[in-house]
Amino acid sequence: MGIIKEPKDVDFTVQSEPWTEEELKDFREIMKELKEKNSKRIIQTSISKKKVGA
Repeated sequence: MGIIKEPKDVDFTVQSEPWTEEELKDFREIMKELKEKNSKRIIQTSISKKKVGA
């Protein structure tokens, strides 16, 4: 994959709008669920590796 060059008269920067409280709440819930799911996966893989190596 190469570097994308901007044409001379075009600017690719984006103005982002601040999130609403509802969007932040939804995002935090999703992140919380993902962190819980991933922490369980890490614990299970480390336990299974210990059993195989023992």
